[in-house]
Amino acid sequence: MHASEIGAADSPADLAELDPVDDVDPDMLRSGIGTKKWRQTAAGVLPAGLAEMDFPVAEPIREGLRRRLAHGALGYPYWPDGSPLRDVFAARMAKRYDWHPQPSWAREFATVTQGVHLALHLGTEPGDAVAVHTPLYGPFRDGLARLNRRLVPIPLRDGPRGRTWDPGRLARDVVEHGCRALVLVNPHNPTGRVFDRAELGELAELAERHDLLVISDEIHADLTHAPHRHTPFASLGPEIERRTVTLTSATKAFNLAGVRCAVGHLGPARLRRALDEQPVELYGAANALGVHASLLAWTEGDAWLTAVRRRLTGNRDRLAAGLAARLPQIGHHPPEGSYLAWLDCRALGWGADPATRFRERGAVDLGPGPGFGPGGDGFVRVNFATSAALLDELLVRLARAVDAPAGAASRPAAGRPGRAVSHDGSAAHALTGERTC
Repeated sequence: MHASEIGAADSPADLAELDPVDDVDPDMLRSGIGTKKWRQTAAGVLPAGLAEMDFPVAEPIREGLRRRLAHGALGYPYWPDGSPLRDVFAARMAKRYDWHPQPSWAREFATVTQGVHLALHLGTEPGDAVAVHTPLYGPFRDGLARLNRRLVPIPLRDGPRGRTWDPGRLARDVVEHGCRALVLVNPHNPTGRVFDRAELGELAELAERHDLLVISDEIHADLTHAPHRHTPFASLGPEIERRTVTLTSATKAFNLAGVRCAVGHLGPARLRRALDEQPVELYGAANALGVHASLLAWTEGDAWLTAVRRRLTGNRDRLAAGLAARLPQIGHHPPEGSYLAWLDCRALGWGADPATRFRERGAVDLGPGPGFGPGGDGFVRVNFATSAALLDELLVRLARAVDAPAGAASRPAAGRPGRAVSHDGSAAHALTGERTC
């Protein structure tokens, strides 16, 4: 990685002390203080569906929270001009992406999903058409339906450059359906595409020509794999910035989903006014510990993030090699960003929801493609943000599911957890036995 990608705070001395994946502990992840990804999955089944990492949170974040709690002051925060996260967000965007947003245009949200839905609620009207790349993140599809906004798909199709869309079709659909907004997810979930500047420029020109509100979910930006570079949509120019709501959070890249804290940069003045005119706390408010954890992540966590990104890129390549060697019938484009792989299983002949077959035959839990709306049938989403040993076990189980005779059900191995050795020689927890998978 280039220094401009990983941030000026990173240094070889910092990285030498870090190998966050060595501490992946399936027993803890399944315990009462563990994560949803593991706790919602049946014993004996290896979870690889929900989008959260198995790695422990960065030590600077944990230590900073310990210091905060040691003071014993958990009263109302005093933020007369908004939380300190606004300035730190602006500084981070300038440092990493050469975008210089105005902190006064930023607002705090509990999650990026909340911010997307609020922008749709306040910025469009019931019945309005909204263009979105498909397949798409399930809660966004559900949110559009509940808000009575019409989904206009922008299908991502296989091509020489990986998954792309047809600009001509999109331009026609925007006119035909009278679209009022575009929801952009970049890096894209679930396909892992990182849209380049030329592609974003086409969307920007379309948005200006048809006066579209743009809502840009950029929560995976810090997890872009080199040589790809993330470009904030609002950075394309002042006019684009004024029509774009940019939403991001430290929670995805720093594995902090439970702290419930996100930032939205509201370019349209009408949206800032509309939000500020709502009754106090009608949509909730950022909590002090969530803001503090996010501040720690964005100011002290970049060395940890660099180490995690390095391992995620290794895992991405390990998964791609394993699929090519063991399961060539599964289609796959290595993701350009994030830790989610979108696998085309249609050649297996398993129908719309191959995740069900993988769970029954291989005891592995994957993200079901149909949950991602149009373009999801026959696909699964795989989370590879785990140790090398667990990733290897995932590949074993995927292959076992494909090789199993029709009607066969998986019988996970019994026994207590032991130890396994990952590709770098580090110890990892056992991969078999009902207590750990």
